[in-house]
Amino acid sequence: MKKAVCPGSFDPITNGHLDVIERASHLFDEVVIAVLVNNSKSSLFTIEERIVLARDCVKHLPNVKVDMWSGLLVDYCRENKVDAIVKGLRAVSDFDYELQMAQMNLQLKGVDTLLMATKPAYSFLSSSLVREIARYGGDVSKLVPAGVLSELIRKAKDSSSPSSQSGRS
Repeated sequence: MKKAVCPGSFDPITNGHLDVIERASHLFDEVVIAVLVNNSKSSLFTIEERIVLARDCVKHLPNVKVDMWSGLLVDYCRENKVDAIVKGLRAVSDFDYELQMAQMNLQLKGVDTLLMATKPAYSFLSSSLVREIARYGGDVSKLVPAGVLSELIRKAKDSSSPSSQSGRS
């Protein structure tokens, strides 16, 4: 059985993420969405919320499951017998970083990385951009799965209110 992992912070999961995950699910027997804990990033959603949202988004894909991980992704791969890492590439600017990571993962633990070009419709899409648009009341309905939209709007509204900003009351 061939198993792949699609890692990311998924804060929130976007239609671009979902596109790569769905396409990977046709190539592998099992795909794991690894929601990564990154303490250097400030997240809008808790890790638990991101897991719930991701699970809801992939419930139509029987060979996709959601897990979380804190630490080196290659250690997750080794511990869970994952054959490959699948990452989406939006633009040339992603390639340099992802190539370095792929080469390091191969060097560290012999884990292959597949870099999948995103559909052109998602080439501009990032979770941070979606959060920013939502925070200012912009329309993100075509950027995230329907199940994520209401939670994103609620969270973005809460995070942008004056009482939630430090130094203000």
